This record gives sequence, C-alpha cells and structure tokens, in this order.
Amino acid sequence: MPPAPFQVRIARDIAKIDAAQWDACANPPGLDEQAGAGGRFNPFISHAFLRALEQSGSVGGRSGWAPMHVLVEDEKGRLVAAAPAYAKSHSQGEYVFDHGWAQAYAQAGGRYYPKIQVAVPFTPATGRRLLVARDAPAGARAALIAGLRGLCQAINASSIHVTFANAEDCAALEEAGFSLRTGEQFHFANPGYRDFEEFLAALSSRKRKNIRRERKDALSEGVSVEWVTGAALKREHWDAFFAFYMDTGSRKWGQPYLTRDFFDRVGASMADRILLVMAKRAGRYIAGAINFIGDDALYGRNWGAIEEHPFLHFEVCYYQAIDFAIQRGLRRVEAGAQGEHKLARGYRPAPTYSLHDFADQRLGEAVAEYLTRERVAVEETIALYEEHAPFRKG
Repeated sequence: MPPAPFQVRIARDIAKIDAAQWDACANPPGLDEQAGAGGRFNPFISHAFLRALEQSGSVGGRSGWAPMHVLVEDEKGRLVAAAPAYAKSHSQGEYVFDHGWAQAYAQAGGRYYPKIQVAVPFTPATGRRLLVARDAPAGARAALIAGLRGLCQAINASSIHVTFANAEDCAALEEAGFSLRTGEQFHFANPGYRDFEEFLAALSSRKRKNIRRERKDALSEGVSVEWVTGAALKREHWDAFFAFYMDTGSRKWGQPYLTRDFFDRVGASMADRILLVMAKRAGRYIAGAINFIGDDALYGRNWGAIEEHPFLHFEVCYYQAIDFAIQRGLRRVEAGAQGEHKLARGYRPAPTYSLHDFADQRLGEAVAEYLTRERVAVEETIALYEEHAPFRKG
C-alpha cells in the first residue's frame, strides 16, 4: 500500500492545538516501563506544561523562544505526530552548549540565528521529542522530520537541534542524517530499595557516614522539611518558592527564565505531578525545590534559599528526592544538569543525547568531526565517574 498522505503545519500557539490529541502523541498510554529514560509519562512534554510556559510569558514574546510546533495530521485531520519546536534567537536556557559553533560560523561569514530548537525550554530532562501516536500511520515520524527541515528552510534557519532525546528518537534522527552529541548527567537509580536506610546500606561505609552527617547538620538549628503536592499546594507555597527561585536565578544567570504566573498555571493544571520540598525554620519557609513526577522518575528542577545552612541544598534537592522516589516506587531521580558533587550522594553518571542538523554542509561536516572526538571524551569521563561511584564494590 502507498504511504498514508499527511498534512504538515506549524502552530505558533499550543493553546490552539487540541490538548487530548497532543497528549495522545506526547504520552500515549501503554508505553513499556522498560523503555528507558523518558519512556513512560513525562510531565514536561504534556500539553499542560508547555501551555503554562507559553501563556505565562516564559516563552514567546521577547524571550527568544518563538513557538513553532510542527504538527503532522492524517488524511482525516487527526494529529498523529508533533514536535515541540521553537525558533531561537540565542542559545540560552538549553543546557547543550553551542555558543562555540555560533561564534565560529559568524566568523566565517554565516548567520547562526535563528535556529530551530526541538526541546522543552529550560528543562534538561531526557524524553520523547518526536511525539508520534501509537496508532499513527507508517511514515508519520519521517513526515515529522521532513517537516522540521521544511520549517528550517522556510525561516532561513541555520540548523535544527533536538536536545535530551530518548533512544528511539536518536536512532530515527541519526538514520535521517542528524549528528549525535553525547553529554552526561547524574541520576539516582532505584533498584527497589525498601527505604532510605537500605539505600545507605548499599554505599561504602565512609560515604554512608558522610551522608548521615550531612543530613543531621542540614536539619540542625530547628530546620524541618515538608513535602507538598497535589491539593495541598497553596498560593503561600508558590509565593515562598518563587522568592527562592528569583534569588538563586538572579545570582546565577542574571534574569530567571520562569515567570511567577508560570508556577500558578502549572500548579493549577498539574498539581498531582508536582512535588515541592520546602524547608522551614522559625515558622517561615527558608528554602525549597520543585520536582515533577513522571510514571518512572522524579525530575528535580529548580531550587533556592533565603538562608544559608550547611548541606541544606543537598538535603532538599538530593536526599529528600531519593527518599520520595523510594517511597513512591519510582525507578530513578534525575537531578538536572551538571554537578559532580552528586556522585558522592548516591547519584551515578548517565549519558544524555542531542541531535544536530545544519543547512550549511560545511558547518555540518565541521561539527560532526568535532562531535566524534567529543563523544570519546565524554564516554571516558562517564567511565571514570563510575569508577568513583560511592557504592560498595561487588
């Protein structure tokens, strides 16, 4: 039979896309829980999360993230594949750094921006990027990739960047001619621990003692910790957390990406998928971390504090996340980008992947050559980290 006919179009406002149809592509029911990182329900590619980003002004407008979602519809007009895509005028908020490529291309007389970013803005969490419905006709994924390249050509973009892609998307994009890039993060893997103490028992004696000491010191001076999720999330929690977020963001990168309205919107639409870990002292909140809950993983995102306490960051962001994941039976905790210090706290190195495609063949060949060397270095680094993992040998 000939391939099914498809219509490819661009949506500049996700609110105009039917939420049920988008979610049927983004998080189709029945995915195998063994599918790996981002395999089952991933909150970040849900319609609700992406809509909150857009309607809160966190993306769009002058943010440098212009939504241009690529949609593939079948002959009946049903959405069968989609990609969360943005035209970018800079390289901020991506966590896969290509500033050197942009500079080199500009020095050679090229124009690097705009570029197409297929990603969840400000979110370094692996997941599906080519969102294809389980019952999509044959060829839907290929039509989606062709649609991305068509968009790149239509807006005269230099390149397409698909960041934090899962294994299935990596394979499809590499086959289509995209270049693979490897990075690393640190994830906690839960093989089925009964509780936090059983996790500690798996560590070497020295690391186990260090973690117990850090947890004790973090909660000294009258500090307590609360888990807030679902209907318990109130405006007072968001007000406190946003103050933490703004303080940390302004000190680290100048202008925080997410608006106050984003947290209200995502809290209203995804409360059961959110965990706030909040630290309190003397009757007021002093620190907090926001996490999103998938079917398989807890995703740690943002943290902040208005008081300095030894090891409080580790307690709120890492140890509490491990404890929650064990209690919920989640398979892993993804604690965000970077952070060698996570290794000593029970997190192990894990590879991440992105795919890159360039309109200028010369730039594409130069980047591909660089990525070949970089992959070897990253693999060696991951192996070295694994040698220093804090778990008992054997």
